[in-house]
This record gives sequence, C-alpha cells and structure tokens, in this order.
Amino acid sequence: MKPLVKINKAVIVEGKYDKIRLANIIDAVIITTDGFGVFKNAEKKAFIRLMAEKNGLVILTDSDSAGQMIRKHVEKIAGKDKVCNVYLPQILGKEKRKASSSADGFLGVEGTDDQIILEALKKAGVTCEKTTSKGRKITKTDLFNIGVSGGEGSKTKRASLLSFLNLPSNLPANSMLDAINTLFDYESFMEEVEKWNREFAQN
Repeated sequence: MKPLVKINKAVIVEGKYDKIRLANIIDAVIITTDGFGVFKNAEKKAFIRLMAEKNGLVILTDSDSAGQMIRKHVEKIAGKDKVCNVYLPQILGKEKRKASSSADGFLGVEGTDDQIILEALKKAGVTCEKTTSKGRKITKTDLFNIGVSGGEGSKTKRASLLSFLNLPSNLPANSMLDAINTLFDYESFMEEVEKWNREFAQN
C-alpha cells in the first residue's frame, strides 16, 4: 500500500475533486469549501471554526485569484492564529477532466503532482509523518449502529451525543463524522458512546 502522510490538522480545499486527490496522499480530515459556497453556508463556517479551535487548519486552496479569495475568507472564519497557509506554485495547465483551464490558467490542487503538494506542505512547516494505513476510522455504519444516523429518532440521539461530547449539537451526520475522527480513535470514541448510553438511558 502506498504510504500516506498523516496530518493532525484539518485540511481545507475547494472542491470534491481536490478532496479525492488529497485523500490518496494524506491521512487527515479534509473539508471542502464548495468553491465560494462557504461564503453563505453557516453550518460549514461553524464546522470550520470547530476544527480550527480543536486542532488548527491547513488551507490548501488553488493558486489562482479565486483560491486566494477563498483562503482569505477561511482565515477570517477560523482566525489567523489557527491557520497554516500552504501555497502551491502557479503552474500553467488544466486538469484532464476539464474542457478548459481556470480563468487564471493555473493547475488546481487536483491537477498538481504529489511531490509538489508534499513539498508545499513541508515548506509551510506542516508536521507530517508517514503511515501505511489510515487505521480504524469511525464510519457511517458505526453511527447508524449506535442509533445517531439514518434511523428513527436518530436526530435527537445525535444531538444528545454531540452535546455529551462537547460538540455543537446541530452538526449533521457527515460533519459529525469528520469531527469525531479528528478528536477520537475508534476505541476511545466507543468508550465515550458507552458512557453516553448509560447517561442517555437514565434520562
């Protein structure tokens, strides 16, 4: 298996293809801004603030003007002291799946070579370590099995568990999954679930 680079901070990218690209290189929580969507998405902003407060953020947006605008906005959301900015070199070209290049003509994260991305992380001082496996992560199936996703009453149970974990009680299941995988490994999370179950059963 190809070694992955483990990063403890959450990594911010623009779109789903950037996220897919990075998931083949790094072991980290990867959050998409959905382009400029983050400007109006209150839930996304709240989640970014949460991740910034807990572990800090790495911002890895495209090197074009749009990427810089998104970077500045995320900095305002998270606070500059919680952010590590990683800058890719401006390389002319376009991604294979696209009919044309970006407005500025530069490759985005999804089109940039692995080594260039890793060098950019290193240059920014992002602490990394090699791992051959992402390990046992908490999954959507786990959330379903404990009753906080996809079943009757799951929304109420999810809010209760999130509150128990000192996380925002309005996080949807996908954001919850990212948050708990940042803060817990599988074993420690299940220990907290057992404690919560005992408390939840009494209420």
